[in-house]
Amino acid sequence: MPVRLDAMDRKILAELQRDAGQSLDEIARAVGSSKTPVWNRVRKMREAGVIRQNTVLLDPEALGLEACFFVLIRTAAHETEWQARFLEALRTRPEVLEAHRLAGDVDYIVKVRVPNARAYDRFYQALIGEVSIHTVTALLSMEEIKATPNLPVVEFGG
Repeated sequence: MPVRLDAMDRKILAELQRDAGQSLDEIARAVGSSKTPVWNRVRKMREAGVIRQNTVLLDPEALGLEACFFVLIRTAAHETEWQARFLEALRTRPEVLEAHRLAGDVDYIVKVRVPNARAYDRFYQALIGEVSIHTVTALLSMEEIKATPNLPVVEFGG
């Protein structure tokens, strides 16, 4: 069930997503409030699970992770045991940034960030060594046009 947020909550969330390292005073100034009400709202949003964690964003290319692959996976196996092994294999691999189970012809899509094609092949070989996969299609991203961890915090019309 979505948490009910008002306009001030949404402004605070937008500021936190822009830069979570800001002081409460800076956030309060940016949203037109004072420190204590902002702190109370942030605390309530943490308790409600709206704010899950604070983190930093790293530049993948600065870390030598220049290749981004989107891996489309089709499987012939849908048993609970296979799925548990597959999901564990994905969760334990640091190269895997995202993994989604899909509706349609492809069962899973996995976003993988590695230094180069050889590193992707090592990832691929390790994955198929752990679980049986019917088909794998790897798509190399030639250019990242937009990537953001920020969620839209505007209120959508119903």
